Amino acid sequence: MDKVKKMLLVHIPTGRCNFKCPYCFITLNKAWEGDRDELNRTEDEIRKAFDMKRFGGPCYVNLCASGETLIYPQVVGFLKAILENGHYVELVTNGSLTQRFQEISKFPKELLERLSFKFSLQYTELLRLGLMDTFFENVNLMRSSGASINVELTPVDEEEQYIDEIKKICKEKVGAWCHITIARDDRDEKIPVLSEHTLDEYYNIWSTFDSNMIDFKKSVFQQYRNEFCYAGAWSLYINLFTGDMRQCYQKPVCGNIYDYNRPIPEKPVGKCHLSHCYNAHMLMTLGLLPDADTPTYTQIRNRVCEDGSEWLQPKVKSFFNSKLSESNELYSEEEKKKYIKEAKSFIRRRKIKKIIKRPITKISGIINKEK
Repeated sequence: MDKVKKMLLVHIPTGRCNFKCPYCFITLNKAWEGDRDELNRTEDEIRKAFDMKRFGGPCYVNLCASGETLIYPQVVGFLKAILENGHYVELVTNGSLTQRFQEISKFPKELLERLSFKFSLQYTELLRLGLMDTFFENVNLMRSSGASINVELTPVDEEEQYIDEIKKICKEKVGAWCHITIARDDRDEKIPVLSEHTLDEYYNIWSTFDSNMIDFKKSVFQQYRNEFCYAGAWSLYINLFTGDMRQCYQKPVCGNIYDYNRPIPEKPVGKCHLSHCYNAHMLMTLGLLPDADTPTYTQIRNRVCEDGSEWLQPKVKSFFNSKLSESNELYSEEEKKKYIKEAKSFIRRRKIKKIIKRPITKISGIINKEK
């Protein structure tokens, strides 16, 4: 069975969305329609950019937009092109755009069996828009077509009153309770929980769903990672519009995926400056920090239903059970020291820039007020 070679976090940088979820950073920052660029790439460009030979083997590709991933109709063709290269794709979606799922359901079986959907259960939005039935119909359409599915709730305090309802409808419609993540406040550089509750209180409320996801995320939330991080060598963050590649979410541009004549960069982060691993449920469980003891990604995403069926199909389940260290060589201690030194230098420069920026920002604010 295939094992993960690289992790590609593919971002569609658009705020366009048909939902207005209260926890979303687009809502928090009032960035609706903030990115109006058109997705002007062709399927041939995408197919060439994601040629498996460039990466040395099958990749885990996470396809996600700032808004709704499937808002652009051409994303369906791009998804197919990436799958045709032999990769495994997990597409993040609010599950509301039925026409897109109908198109995807017609993909060949050999593509669908390497495709997984993270269906974000935006419960209050689905109620507000009257789309609850549509959501679960699309989830089950993908499941019956041969793709893997997982349903995930990002809980906000306003949804506590619906806990029993959410459990009931998930059990009825998809055979198991949804998984639970932790809502983050991305406006704060410490990335705290987005809740009036403390983290422990929040966890105690939502852990009743028996979700491995929230259990693991709680265990690493606000925990600075001291392990060596292979992001940048074993993974890349890619802007699908521009092709810009970064080692991870907040790192400088290190290459362009549409520059077909250059090799894919492989330089690790080493040490991260963030207060905790931003998407630890994915980055850590697939093995970017091989010294960390974590569950597998399958354990985070899968559910066994009452009838014995599972959310993940066999190929995806096996692939999500693999770790990046099984397909890549670990660095020597000397190599690690080299990259850690560079990382510490980057972190120092970043801190200095923030110190300089604060008084400038404050002065600009005073000047603007005086105007």
